[in-house]
Amino acid sequence: MRVMVTGASYGIGGATCLKIARDAAARGEKAKIVATATGRRPDLLELIAELKSLGADAKAITGDLSDEAMPKRLVDEAVEFCGGLDGLVSNAAGRHQAPLAELEVKDWDRMLAINVRATWLLGKAALPALKASQGAIVAVTSIAGTFPHANYGPYSVSKAALICLIAQMAQEWGPHGVRINGVAPGITRTRNSEVVYWDAEVAAKRAAVVPLRRVAMAAEQAAAITFLLSKEASYINGQNLTVDGGFAQSIMAFVPGRLPPSQSKM
Repeated sequence: MRVMVTGASYGIGGATCLKIARDAAARGEKAKIVATATGRRPDLLELIAELKSLGADAKAITGDLSDEAMPKRLVDEAVEFCGGLDGLVSNAAGRHQAPLAELEVKDWDRMLAINVRATWLLGKAALPALKASQGAIVAVTSIAGTFPHANYGPYSVSKAALICLIAQMAQEWGPHGVRINGVAPGITRTRNSEVVYWDAEVAAKRAAVVPLRRVAMAAEQAAAITFLLSKEASYINGQNLTVDGGFAQSIMAFVPGRLPPSQSKM
């Protein structure tokens, strides 16, 4: 398995890299993984070391995906290192918290560039290699792409656009044997969000709103991503898989008050 993963730190991206490496080792194979991030953060280097300890060939590449030239450069380096590509995971994303009435155009444009345009440009650059391998792309979306998150600027808008982009890419590139799908995480505990869970009361409240009564771990999102990359998902194309423990569909549980029982008449 030869895969490039963007936004690869010890969150969903990192968990995906680790699962790919472990699954390949379990099959007696060696994974080739290129993990990218905006900067050479310590956790990226830690991830590469851990992937190598699992028997994978791994390389870290850094670059800012808001630069329109960067996606192709990253893909070209990944194809060269891996000798081709079987999978692309577009996981990198940006958030800019601000009410729409106060948001600056430059911040809107940067978020759309990272959260939507980069997936298109990554996929466009990777398409020849993926056509050759009959590979797959998985983009990490969000339940916010269906249920807007107020005061997060263009985040929800960009994720909604990404969901549509996935469907369009699947329509256009499916005839080449390349599958494109999305995974929409719900509330997920990662190293970046860990500070939220230091408050036991907040952690309990978050778990309580999920029908499964717990928050997802990054490894659970990685399991969905790697499934969609695999040949076991060979006939799944253009889908956005929600992995949220049933949270998004539980909205009616939060409506205060109960209506009286209906009275049927014969």
